[in-house]
Amino acid sequence: MIRKSLISIALASFLIVTVSNADQNKSNVAVTAQTTQKNNSDVYGTVNGEKITKEEVNQILGMQGIPFDSLNKDMQKKIIDMLVDRKLLAQKAIKSGVENTQEFKDKLKIAKEDIALNIWMDEETKKIEKSITDDEVKAYYEKNKDKFKSPAQLKARHILVKTEDEAKAIIKQLESAKDAKAEFIKLAKEKSVGPSGATGGDLGWFTPDRMVPEFSNAASNLKKGEFTKTPVKTQFGYHIIYLEDKKPASLESFDKVKDEIKATLTKDKVNKLMDTTVSDLRKNAKIEINL
Repeated sequence: MIRKSLISIALASFLIVTVSNADQNKSNVAVTAQTTQKNNSDVYGTVNGEKITKEEVNQILGMQGIPFDSLNKDMQKKIIDMLVDRKLLAQKAIKSGVENTQEFKDKLKIAKEDIALNIWMDEETKKIEKSITDDEVKAYYEKNKDKFKSPAQLKARHILVKTEDEAKAIIKQLESAKDAKAEFIKLAKEKSVGPSGATGGDLGWFTPDRMVPEFSNAASNLKKGEFTKTPVKTQFGYHIIYLEDKKPASLESFDKVKDEIKATLTKDKVNKLMDTTVSDLRKNAKIEINL
């Protein structure tokens, strides 16, 4: 979270300064980056001898997770040009003497603390991630199988009318139809007062708990391709339900969720480490608060 905040702030200030100039002619700057092909080097060019590094490029693209090499030539050139502009302005700012101001020193101290914290947290996270064994991941899966269960789902259509007599008349029409599903869709468009009537009563996939009990119970008791032979009364009126398909409850396989579990264990252990570390540090620290 801290890292993302730092990158967001840096990138936002970076773009404000450079984006308006990104499309201008850069013929007076010697950029040595080869943006027309994949670059395995950590250096994409130089500006007055100062390197344009892979890390700087990754800071721009990292939040979107876009590899630099996957971009087309024009976009690569634009990104490098933006970095060139930033370096030129930064070099000018440094020459102006801002490094000697108290404001610069104060902000540099904060930046150093944030960078140190980010690197340290990354190192601790990597240690914890490596320490998590396959047996530990498997044990978590066995103990928490409920977290990886997918509930039963139904795919249905319905026709909603105001009276029981209307519902019974529709059921009779369906019972005499050669193609019950086609007739159901037709009647839903013509007679249903519900919002799904325009789409033939289509409700898509849903879990039973999303519907009122009377509706869910009736739909769950149907077989695929069946419709209710008696009207289903709910607080909304009278329903005729057609079941298009159903999926039973299922359990995600261990192989499918093991990476997710490892990430969860890593996050939990990192959070616990941070809480314990802060608690220990507070005990021996001299802290003065002025509000």
